[in-house]
Amino acid sequence: MAAWTYRPSTGAAALYDTHRASWRQAAAVTVLFAFLALMVALPTRGHATTTPTRPDEAAHSEAGVVAAEDHWSRAELAGDTAFLEHFLLTDYRSVGPDGHAADKAKIVAGAAKRSSHSLAQADAEIADYRKQHPYDTKIVIEGDVAVISFSDPTLGKEMGVKSSDILVWRDGAWHALYSQHSQVGHAN
Repeated sequence: MAAWTYRPSTGAAALYDTHRASWRQAAAVTVLFAFLALMVALPTRGHATTTPTRPDEAAHSEAGVVAAEDHWSRAELAGDTAFLEHFLLTDYRSVGPDGHAADKAKIVAGAAKRSSHSLAQADAEIADYRKQHPYDTKIVIEGDVAVISFSDPTLGKEMGVKSSDILVWRDGAWHALYSQHSQVGHAN
Protein backbone atom coordinates (compact mmCIF):
# COMPACT_ATOMS: atom_id res chain seq x y z
CA MET A 1 0.00 0.00 0.00
CA ALA A 2 1.50 3.31 -1.09
CA ALA A 3 1.78 6.17 1.34
CA TRP A 4 -0.15 9.29 0.48
CA THR A 5 1.92 12.41 -0.08
CA TYR A 6 0.79 15.91 -0.99
CA ARG A 7 1.98 17.16 -4.34
CA PRO A 8 1.00 20.57 -5.62
CA SER A 9 -0.80 20.38 -8.92
CA THR A 10 0.91 21.53 -12.05
CA GLY A 11 -0.20 22.10 -15.62
CA ALA A 12 -3.76 21.08 -16.50
CA ALA A 13 -4.32 19.65 -13.02
CA ALA A 14 -3.57 23.08 -11.51
CA LEU A 15 -6.14 24.71 -13.78
CA TYR A 16 -8.66 22.06 -12.81
CA ASP A 17 -7.97 22.61 -9.07
CA THR A 18 -8.23 26.40 -9.50
CA HIS A 19 -11.47 26.01 -11.45
CA ARG A 20 -12.81 23.62 -8.82
CA ALA A 21 -11.93 26.09 -6.03
CA SER A 22 -13.61 28.96 -7.94
CA TRP A 23 -16.66 26.81 -8.49
CA ARG A 24 -16.80 26.00 -4.77
CA GLN A 25 -16.53 29.69 -3.88
CA ALA A 26 -19.22 30.61 -6.40
CA ALA A 27 -21.46 27.84 -5.09
CA ALA A 28 -20.95 29.02 -1.51
CA VAL A 29 -21.82 32.60 -2.46
CA THR A 30 -24.89 31.39 -4.38
CA VAL A 31 -26.06 29.35 -1.41
CA LEU A 32 -25.49 32.32 0.88
CA PHE A 33 -27.53 34.66 -1.34
CA ALA A 34 -30.28 32.06 -1.72
CA PHE A 35 -30.42 31.67 2.06
CA LEU A 36 -30.58 35.47 2.56
CA ALA A 37 -33.31 35.81 -0.07
CA LEU A 38 -35.27 33.03 1.61
CA MET A 39 -34.93 34.70 5.01
CA VAL A 40 -36.21 37.98 3.61
CA ALA A 41 -39.09 36.27 1.83
CA LEU A 42 -40.16 34.12 4.77
CA PRO A 43 -42.66 35.72 7.11
CA THR A 44 -41.42 36.65 10.55
CA ARG A 45 -43.25 36.15 13.81
CA GLY A 46 -46.26 38.40 13.77
CA HIS A 47 -46.44 38.25 9.98
CA ALA A 48 -47.13 34.56 9.59
CA THR A 49 -49.38 34.87 6.61
CA THR A 50 -49.46 37.27 3.74
CA THR A 51 -52.98 37.57 2.49
CA PRO A 52 -53.13 37.88 -1.30
CA THR A 53 -54.30 41.09 -2.92
CA ARG A 54 -57.11 40.92 -5.47
CA PRO A 55 -56.75 42.99 -8.64
CA ASP A 56 -59.96 44.93 -7.94
CA GLU A 57 -58.59 46.12 -4.57
CA ALA A 58 -56.86 48.93 -6.41
CA ALA A 59 -60.14 50.10 -7.99
CA HIS A 60 -61.71 53.38 -6.89
CA SER A 61 -65.14 51.73 -7.01
CA GLU A 62 -67.62 49.66 -5.00
CA ALA A 63 -65.82 46.51 -6.14
CA GLY A 64 -62.57 47.96 -4.80
CA VAL A 65 -64.20 48.71 -1.43
CA VAL A 66 -65.59 45.17 -1.18
CA ALA A 67 -62.20 43.67 -2.13
CA ALA A 68 -60.40 45.83 0.45
CA GLU A 69 -62.92 44.83 3.15
CA ASP A 70 -62.51 41.14 2.28
CA HIS A 71 -58.72 41.46 2.45
CA TRP A 72 -59.06 43.24 5.81
CA SER A 73 -61.15 40.39 7.25
CA ARG A 74 -58.73 37.75 6.04
CA ALA A 75 -55.73 39.73 7.31
CA GLU A 76 -57.16 40.05 10.83
CA LEU A 77 -58.02 36.36 11.05
CA ALA A 78 -54.77 35.14 9.48
CA GLY A 79 -52.51 37.46 11.46
CA ASP A 80 -51.28 39.48 8.47
CA THR A 81 -50.03 42.43 10.51
CA ALA A 82 -48.03 43.85 7.58
CA PHE A 83 -51.23 44.38 5.61
CA LEU A 84 -53.02 45.85 8.62
CA GLU A 85 -50.16 48.27 9.33
CA HIS A 86 -50.51 49.56 5.78
CA PHE A 87 -54.32 49.40 5.46
CA LEU A 88 -55.34 50.99 8.77
CA LEU A 89 -54.62 54.71 8.88
CA THR A 90 -52.59 56.07 11.78
CA ASP A 91 -55.64 57.50 13.57
CA TYR A 92 -57.92 54.52 12.86
CA ARG A 93 -60.54 53.80 15.53
CA SER A 94 -63.04 50.98 15.89
CA VAL A 95 -65.88 51.78 18.29
CA GLY A 96 -67.68 48.75 19.68
CA PRO A 97 -71.35 48.46 20.63
CA ASP A 98 -70.44 49.31 24.25
CA GLY A 99 -68.81 52.59 23.19
CA HIS A 100 -65.22 51.47 23.82
CA ALA A 101 -62.72 52.36 21.11
CA ALA A 102 -59.86 50.23 19.84
CA ASP A 103 -57.02 51.96 18.01
CA LYS A 104 -54.82 50.69 15.21
CA ALA A 105 -52.21 49.28 17.63
CA LYS A 106 -54.84 47.19 19.44
CA ILE A 107 -56.24 45.81 16.18
CA VAL A 108 -52.77 44.90 14.90
CA ALA A 109 -51.83 43.33 18.25
CA GLY A 110 -55.01 41.25 18.19
CA ALA A 111 -54.21 40.01 14.69
CA ALA A 112 -50.63 39.18 15.72
CA LYS A 113 -52.04 36.68 18.22
CA ARG A 114 -53.49 34.79 15.25
CA SER A 115 -50.24 34.77 13.28
CA SER A 116 -50.20 30.97 13.27
CA HIS A 117 -53.57 30.79 11.46
CA SER A 118 -53.49 29.80 7.82
CA LEU A 119 -55.45 31.44 5.04
CA ALA A 120 -57.58 28.29 4.87
CA GLN A 121 -58.45 28.67 8.57
CA ALA A 122 -59.26 32.35 8.08
CA ASP A 123 -61.47 31.60 5.07
CA ALA A 124 -63.28 28.85 7.00
CA GLU A 125 -63.91 31.21 9.94
CA ILE A 126 -65.25 33.90 7.60
CA ALA A 127 -67.52 31.45 5.79
CA ASP A 128 -68.81 30.10 9.11
CA TYR A 129 -69.48 33.61 10.41
CA ARG A 130 -71.32 34.62 7.23
CA LYS A 131 -73.43 31.48 7.41
CA GLN A 132 -74.39 32.09 11.05
CA HIS A 133 -74.71 35.88 10.71
CA PRO A 134 -75.96 36.75 7.22
CA TYR A 135 -75.69 40.39 6.25
CA ASP A 136 -76.36 42.80 3.42
CA THR A 137 -74.03 45.60 2.44
CA LYS A 138 -74.61 49.15 1.33
CA ILE A 139 -71.76 51.19 -0.11
CA VAL A 140 -71.70 54.93 -0.63
CA ILE A 141 -68.70 56.56 -2.29
CA GLU A 142 -68.36 60.33 -2.25
CA GLY A 143 -65.11 61.50 -3.81
CA ASP A 144 -62.27 59.72 -2.00
CA VAL A 145 -64.41 58.58 0.96
CA ALA A 146 -66.40 55.35 1.09
CA VAL A 147 -68.87 54.24 3.75
CA ILE A 148 -69.74 50.57 3.78
CA SER A 149 -72.52 49.44 6.09
CA PHE A 150 -73.38 45.88 7.03
CA SER A 151 -76.97 45.21 7.98
CA ASP A 152 -79.22 42.42 9.19
CA PRO A 153 -81.16 41.31 6.08
CA THR A 154 -84.31 40.64 8.14
CA LEU A 155 -84.38 44.26 9.37
CA GLY A 156 -83.21 46.00 6.20
CA LYS A 157 -80.35 48.29 5.24
CA GLU A 158 -81.85 51.28 7.07
CA MET A 159 -83.07 49.70 10.32
CA GLY A 160 -80.70 46.82 10.93
CA VAL A 161 -77.19 48.31 10.59
CA LYS A 162 -74.71 46.06 12.41
CA SER A 163 -71.60 48.06 11.60
CA SER A 164 -70.14 50.65 9.26
CA ASP A 165 -66.61 51.31 8.08
CA ILE A 166 -65.26 54.54 6.64
CA LEU A 167 -62.52 54.06 4.06
CA VAL A 168 -60.37 56.76 2.48
CA TRP A 169 -58.73 56.54 -0.96
CA ARG A 170 -55.00 57.39 -0.64
CA ASP A 171 -52.04 56.59 -2.83
CA GLY A 172 -54.07 54.37 -5.16
CA ALA A 173 -55.71 52.20 -2.49
CA TRP A 174 -58.49 52.16 0.09
CA HIS A 175 -57.50 52.59 3.76
CA ALA A 176 -59.65 52.26 6.89
CA LEU A 177 -60.18 55.38 8.98
CA TYR A 178 -63.08 54.48 11.29
CA SER A 179 -65.48 51.67 12.21
CA GLN A 180 -68.65 51.74 14.32
CA HIS A 181 -70.48 48.65 15.57
CA SER A 182 -74.00 48.30 16.98
CA GLN A 183 -75.96 45.79 19.04
CA VAL A 184 -78.12 44.76 16.07
CA GLY A 185 -77.90 41.04 15.58
CA HIS A 186 -76.32 40.40 19.00
CA ALA A 187 -78.13 38.29 21.58
CA ASN A 188 -79.02 40.28 24.70
